[in-house]
Amino acid sequence: MKLVIFEDDKYDNLYPLTYMRPVFELRCGATPLAEKIRYAAAADSTAYFVRHWLAEPYAERTDAPVNKPGELQGDVLLVNGRLLVDGKFDLKALGPDEALNKDGTLVAANVTASTLAAANAGSFEATISALEPRLTAREGAATLIEYPWLLIYHNATMIESDFRRLYTEPGAHAEMHPLSCVLGDESNVYIAPTARIDPLVVIDVTGGPVIIEEDAIVLPHTRVAGPSYIGPQCRLMGGKIREACSLGPVCRVGGEVERSIMQGYVNKYHDGFLGHSYVCEWVNLGALTTNSDLKNDYTPISVYYKGRLRDTGRQFLGSMIGDHTKTSIGIILNTGSVIGMMSNLVFSGQLMPKYVPSFCWVLNDRPTKGMGFKAMLQTARASMARRDRELTKADEKLITHLHGMLKGELHQAIKNAFKR
Repeated sequence: MKLVIFEDDKYDNLYPLTYMRPVFELRCGATPLAEKIRYAAAADSTAYFVRHWLAEPYAERTDAPVNKPGELQGDVLLVNGRLLVDGKFDLKALGPDEALNKDGTLVAANVTASTLAAANAGSFEATISALEPRLTAREGAATLIEYPWLLIYHNATMIESDFRRLYTEPGAHAEMHPLSCVLGDESNVYIAPTARIDPLVVIDVTGGPVIIEEDAIVLPHTRVAGPSYIGPQCRLMGGKIREACSLGPVCRVGGEVERSIMQGYVNKYHDGFLGHSYVCEWVNLGALTTNSDLKNDYTPISVYYKGRLRDTGRQFLGSMIGDHTKTSIGIILNTGSVIGMMSNLVFSGQLMPKYVPSFCWVLNDRPTKGMGFKAMLQTARASMARRDRELTKADEKLITHLHGMLKGELHQAIKNAFKR
C-alpha cells in the first residue's frame, strides 16, 4: 500500500509557521508530524501533495514524489498532514474504502485501487471530491493540529511517546564528563554516542525523558529537564532548558527556555527567556530578547489571527516567529505575539507589537519596509552560509512569491501606523 500525506485547506491556520513548509513538516515532540504518520502507516512508499508554490522547494528536500497525480493509483492510504499520531491512533484499523472524519474534515482514508481508479479526476483536489461519495465515512477521535499553539500544548506528551517508540536502547552512550550527572533513572535518557557532555551539566529526567542526538554539544553550567529533545548538532551554551522543549537540528541555545519548539537552525545564543513559543528556521534572537508567556491577571491569552484578536483559551502562550526573522538586543515580546517571516525587530525601549507582518522592520516602534526586499534576501544568504547551507533558487523563488502574497499586510500596517 502507498501512503499519501496531503495538506488540506487549513494550512493558513498555522501561519506564520507554514509559510515555508508543509503543515506535516512542523515539529511536535522529537519528530515532525510526517515522520509519525509514516511510522504508523508502515507503507511501502510515500507521496505528498502540498500547495503549488511549495512543491518545488519541498521536492528538493525529499526523495518522495511531490504533487504527482500519477501517484494516485493502486491501494492508497490518504492521511491529512495535520494529524498528530499520538501512539493511540491506529491508521491500520481503517477497513477497505473506509474514511475517518473529525467534525466533517477528512482525517484518513483507506482507498482500494478500483475505487481510486473510478474516482481519479486528474488532479488531487478533484479526486478527493470524487472519492467522498464512494467511501464509507465515520466520525472518530483524532487530533488535528488546527492552530500553532496546539503543537506547543502537545509537545511534552509527544516527546514521551517518541522516546518510547524510537529509543529502544536508552542510556548515556556518550562519554560524560565525571563532573556531570543524570539526575534520575538512566533508562529515561538517550545520549547519542557522538554527543559531548562537558563538566557541570545536569540532565534531569525525574520529570520525563531527555533525548540528546548525534554531535550535540552541551557546555558547562547547563541544565536540561525532561521531557526534552535536543536535536543533532545542537549546542547548549550554559542554558536552563526546562521541561517540554524540542530543539531541531543545529540550534545554538543559551539563557532560559521553557515549553518551546525550535524548528531548526535557530540562534538563541545569549541570555533571555523564551517560553511557550514556536520558532521557525534561521531565526536569530539577540541578547536579552525575552518574551512573556503569562498575563499579569492570569486570564486567557488572545493572539492576532487573520486580522482580528482570537481568544486561544490558553493561560500560557509566548511567541510564534516565522522563518529568517531577527531581533536586536533587548527586544521584549508581548504575551501571544505573532511575528511574521523575514522581519527585523530593532530595540526602541518599547514593548513590541503583538503582531508584526512579514518582511517588516520595526523601527522606533513603527512598521517599515526597512532596507528593502533585496537586502532581506542577502541577509538570508549570509545567515545560512554561517551554517554551511545555501539559499537555493527554489527557496528564493518561494520567498519572492510569499513577498508578493504578503506585502499588502505590511502596507496596511504601515498605513495604520501613520494614522496613529
